[in-house]
Amino acid sequence: MPRRAFDFILDHVRAEPSRTWSIIVTIYGDAIVPRGGSVWLGTLLAFFKGLDIADGVVRTAMSRLAADGWLTRTKVGRNSFYRLADKGRETFARATEHIYRHRPPEWRGYFDMLLIEPAAREGARTALEAAGFGMPLPGVFVAPAGGEVPDEAAAALRLSVSGASEDQRALAARAWPLAETAEDYGRFIATFEPLRAELCDGITLSDLEAMVARVLLIHEYRRIVLRDPVLPPEILPEDWPGIHAHALCAEVYARLMVGSERWLDENAVGEDGAPLSADPKIARRFKG
Repeated sequence: MPRRAFDFILDHVRAEPSRTWSIIVTIYGDAIVPRGGSVWLGTLLAFFKGLDIADGVVRTAMSRLAADGWLTRTKVGRNSFYRLADKGRETFARATEHIYRHRPPEWRGYFDMLLIEPAAREGARTALEAAGFGMPLPGVFVAPAGGEVPDEAAAALRLSVSGASEDQRALAARAWPLAETAEDYGRFIATFEPLRAELCDGITLSDLEAMVARVLLIHEYRRIVLRDPVLPPEILPEDWPGIHAHALCAEVYARLMVGSERWLDENAVGEDGAPLSADPKIARRFKG
């Protein structure tokens, strides 16, 4: 029997170091939080059976996430229920726009450039990177014009920088790790394009397989897109693979939606013992 694209995706995940805890965070952000946020441990164990990951590994990862402040646990009788703690909810809420909308800013034709004194650089660097600034040289930070400057860099000297299109692209390539990000997008496309093709050809997955594929799709995409500065197309390299990757992710996600949501309807149990209710807003992801 020929192997399916789904099987090769599982091989891809298993070939990497164990990231069970990270996949759990993706499950919550993508599927559980929209349904209320708290779910029975047994639901997660059932999901990970689709990845051939043992119950003990999952329990250990859940305990680690709880100890690190990512999850909180509630006991109802003999059953354990977990929800994302404030730390986890805030982290995924910030990621949501990047993952499901991924809108580049308008290009006004020039960069904002900040020059920061050595004594203030370390304190400002993390805040500036979180705000979308790149660093082409030590102490020099750039971003497409019009963005907000964080308070940590309020004292920086601010300049406007323009130039020919090729010079703008060269500056962006120096300020952000675009080559590495492009390679990551290329691997994502190579991993999930065969699944898209099979789904288009009418090959079906079980509901559990659809749920597993959906979570792994978002998990792999999230790891790349959260490092992507999401720059205007005018300053990106030509044939930027992030555009293809976003379209691919959106199409595969939509094709997995019915089966994965049906699996959640039948398996995601809340603290009251009832199935977690679906959120109709999920159907609008990647559409605006």
